[in-house]
Amino acid sequence: MPGPGLEAVRPLADATLANAGGGSSGPDVGLLYEINGLAKDAPGWFDRAMEFVGEYGIVLGLGVLMLCAWWSVRRGPDATGGVTALLWAPLAAGIALLVNVPIRGFVRRPRPFLEHQGLDVLVRGKTDFSFVSDHATLTMALGVGLFVAHRKYGLVGIGLAFLEGFCRVFMGVHYPTDVVGGLALGTAVVLLLAPLAMMGLTPLTLWVGGTRMGWLVRSRRPVPVALAGPEHVAGQQARHRDNGLAA
Repeated sequence: MPGPGLEAVRPLADATLANAGGGSSGPDVGLLYEINGLAKDAPGWFDRAMEFVGEYGIVLGLGVLMLCAWWSVRRGPDATGGVTALLWAPLAAGIALLVNVPIRGFVRRPRPFLEHQGLDVLVRGKTDFSFVSDHATLTMALGVGLFVAHRKYGLVGIGLAFLEGFCRVFMGVHYPTDVVGGLALGTAVVLLLAPLAMMGLTPLTLWVGGTRMGWLVRSRRPVPVALAGPEHVAGQQARHRDNGLAA
């Protein structure tokens, strides 16, 4: 029969095992409870809305932003570069998600609701590991890729990626550090591989631009003079002079 000394040590051993399993307290867990606590105080319809936004809505919104940016850059003076950057954005997001597979397997961090009691979990069935957040990785990669192609839409996309990170913690399925890791991973993959990716994708964009599908790369409408380069403006002026002489 174990003595009183062993009984006194047992709670400390249990706490140590909880810490080793990712159940320790600290700023990360404290912030998790602070943000997820908002879900407990919010009405049910708001929780359902956040669930949809966090699972699907922001990703769909980024898709719409990609279409808007494509429509804009193909009408600009550097249509080839802009369309190439937009093509790189979803490819970078896919690469970042693949990079996250071994990271998750190495860290093996359980979901927060498996380690901590009292969380309001809005999405059930999450049985994979928690670090790094796939949603944060995906949305930030798309947002930064958008920023490379089009600053205005890119800033909106990056803002949506931060909102995605907030939603994942609000929903009780990720720690804040899971989100920070995802945002960093998505950014790093896009920016570090961008030079090599642009070199490889630009010939493809140029080839498509020279085919019947060229409207995917460049608008058939003339480039506005305000957006055109000096060579374009000089050429337009020369043609006007020639037309005047001919008249």
